[in-house]
Amino acid sequence: MSEKAKPTSCPPPGAPAWMATFADLMSLLLCFFVLLLSFSEMDVHKYKQIAGSMKMAFGVQREVDVQAIPMGTTVISPDFSPGKPTPTLAQELRQQTTDETKTQLGPDQMRKELEAAAQEIAAALQQEIEQGLIDVEVVGEEILIRIREKGSFASGSARLQDSFFPILDKIAETLSATEGSLIVAGHTDNMPINTLQFPSNWVLSAARAAAVVHQITEVQPELAERMQIRAHGDTRPVATNDTFEGRAENRRVEIVIARNKKDEEGRDITGDAINIPYRSMMPADPAASSEL
Repeated sequence: MSEKAKPTSCPPPGAPAWMATFADLMSLLLCFFVLLLSFSEMDVHKYKQIAGSMKMAFGVQREVDVQAIPMGTTVISPDFSPGKPTPTLAQELRQQTTDETKTQLGPDQMRKELEAAAQEIAAALQQEIEQGLIDVEVVGEEILIRIREKGSFASGSARLQDSFFPILDKIAETLSATEGSLIVAGHTDNMPINTLQFPSNWVLSAARAAAVVHQITEVQPELAERMQIRAHGDTRPVATNDTFEGRAENRRVEIVIARNKKDEEGRDITGDAINIPYRSMMPADPAASSEL
């Protein structure tokens, strides 16, 4: 007969000694986090951003018909909005590009390009330049084709001479290969004029500019949208009006090829133009015009 197993000893009554220390630590930690929460401040803006991200992630946002009964558009915000949701930064991602050829174009490079273009125009009109009928030069950021009165208009007249039509046709063909606004400006000397057809130098300068525009657009109709007319009278002389030669040099029509800066700076450097129809400057009877 085997010996009867001895019964094991029972645990002592009450909780273990370490349990009291553990409970104290847990109570202290709970008090610590409660104090942290009571001292903290909520960033409402950041909370709304996080809430908005969650809203978009779970597909809560949706468009609601205006005629429908207003319903909640989010499970987070208690606000109600029957309109379209406001676009967020994540919805409005657009690519913006810039023309590096324009932004990187410095003044020196721009000047070289203008001079190169002016040389091409001068090469095409070399014969007329040698005859002293026209000049080509670069002024600021513009290319200027100066038509002298010699061979183009008779004194006190705005009617182009027949011999000058082929030259204007050649100029029109050259202008068709350029870009930018084309400003045609008429100039006179300071000798006053007072006729039935031209009561002042202003009218005469405008009529001469209109005559040039009329002939150019007859040859190259596509240039009409780019052309403008200006009348300066005797206000912008290039030489003295005290001599016969100086006055002859001041009587001119200038064609300015202006770079269009509207795309770069949002404005047009050409300014306001004086648009005067050519036919309104001409007499009803061509034979009625008199030369001074």
